Amino acid sequence: MRQKLRIAIIGAGMGGLAVAAALRHFGFQARVFEQARGFARVGAGIQMSPNAMKALRGLGLESVVRERAFRPVTWDNRDGDTGASRFELPLGDAAEARYGAPYLQLHRADLHAALLSAVPAADIEMGRDLVGIEAAGDGYRLHFAHGAGADADLVIGADGLHSRVREILHGPARPRATGRVAYRATFPADRLRHGIGACTKWWGEDRHIVIYYVTRTRDEVYFVTSLPDAAWVDESWSAEGDMAVVRAAFAGFHAEVREVLHACPAVHRWAILDREPLTTWHEGGLVLLGDAAHPMTPYMAQGAAMALEDAVVLARTLDAESDPAVALATFERLRQARTAEAQAVSHANTWMREATDPTWCYGYDPWTVTLGS
Repeated sequence: MRQKLRIAIIGAGMGGLAVAAALRHFGFQARVFEQARGFARVGAGIQMSPNAMKALRGLGLESVVRERAFRPVTWDNRDGDTGASRFELPLGDAAEARYGAPYLQLHRADLHAALLSAVPAADIEMGRDLVGIEAAGDGYRLHFAHGAGADADLVIGADGLHSRVREILHGPARPRATGRVAYRATFPADRLRHGIGACTKWWGEDRHIVIYYVTRTRDEVYFVTSLPDAAWVDESWSAEGDMAVVRAAFAGFHAEVREVLHACPAVHRWAILDREPLTTWHEGGLVLLGDAAHPMTPYMAQGAAMALEDAVVLARTLDAESDPAVALATFERLRQARTAEAQAVSHANTWMREATDPTWCYGYDPWTVTLGS
């Protein structure tokens, strides 16, 4: 291991664990500090598009993810009421041949567990709530709640939409409420009276719902919605919702949607928030990645994918450059335009609504993208 550079990662979510694993791949050792005291299996699905799978492949995690995940043959976009097809994107073997990696669907907890397996448990400290960072010699002193502390030369803020590292770099600023709320749930597929499509987004005039399987055996179903709701601004992923409200909101939708909502026993809800793109992601030895740098609405299914890409590119630049300051500048230059484009497309909620060529997104490989200017 390259012991000279002391690296601290704030946050043990997808981006934090991925960058810890990517750094380890290049011989760096990093300490990960997570404010939670444990990880819960919250009912949420996630889509791993080919660009994300290429990031996982380089970390040695493709096989374990494939073993658990469901691989859809198509991504279907249909009118919410009539069920008429808007656009059908070929996936399955076609996606692997065209983009160089599969398109998979799985439970977020299963993806998190895979990433967790790539980072030694001794490198992760739980219950570490960051309250401040101060310069200390040539590096930094991290201060956590209840008096704990740590020293680092490089601090990576992978601590999400409400990033404390972002606040330290740019000052306090509340995320922007979009006036919309998401309801989501996973539940056993045997609760369904009829089968469903493998992966479908049902489009309404001012709302939508995405439904798909999250296990290879198709024994668990996931859905997530977007509904207008200016009053609800809580981003908590564990807040309980009311299934009666969800069923009423989609009462005019296709029978397949109503069947899924009829079968679902409970639901969570969270407000959909976002931020404007940042002009800079780093200062000195502090740098942001993932949602801390470029949070986006969930409409493109690229939030986690962009964090995984960030992780790989950041590790590669640190490996390629002897000066960490140059590495951070290179990382920012390489990633800003791409993530800003994904943010804009996701915010518009037009992705796949009509015929779409996703090659610019799915064809990207963070392990091979050129690091030079």
